[in-house]
Amino acid sequence: MRVAYIFSTNNAQRILDKMIIPQMLEERHGVEVAGMMFFFDNTFLLTEGSSTGDKLQEIYEKYGTILMGCDMCTIERGIDDKLIKGAAIGCFPNLYAVLGSANIDQVITL
Repeated sequence: MRVAYIFSTNNAQRILDKMIIPQMLEERHGVEVAGMMFFFDNTFLLTEGSSTGDKLQEIYEKYGTILMGCDMCTIERGIDDKLIKGAAIGCFPNLYAVLGSANIDQVITL
């Protein structure tokens, strides 16, 4: 099964750091994560040099997982030039275009 995650809640960092990232890095997550989209303050999780950002960069390099921060959210927070190398900036049309050919079975919002 292929999934995409949309991170828009205040609990996103905990869910990523304690569950999703360790499971993916240990190859026991149970599904293929094709992409992750980050909104609001969750875009800070994509910043270079942060512990979560460094782990997400590792996931990007290991699996090629699409990582995208909301364009308006990153610009408003002044981090659009501080994201990890694997992260892109975009909006829903960009996400649709990238994930459209990824054969996603489920989109999960956290």
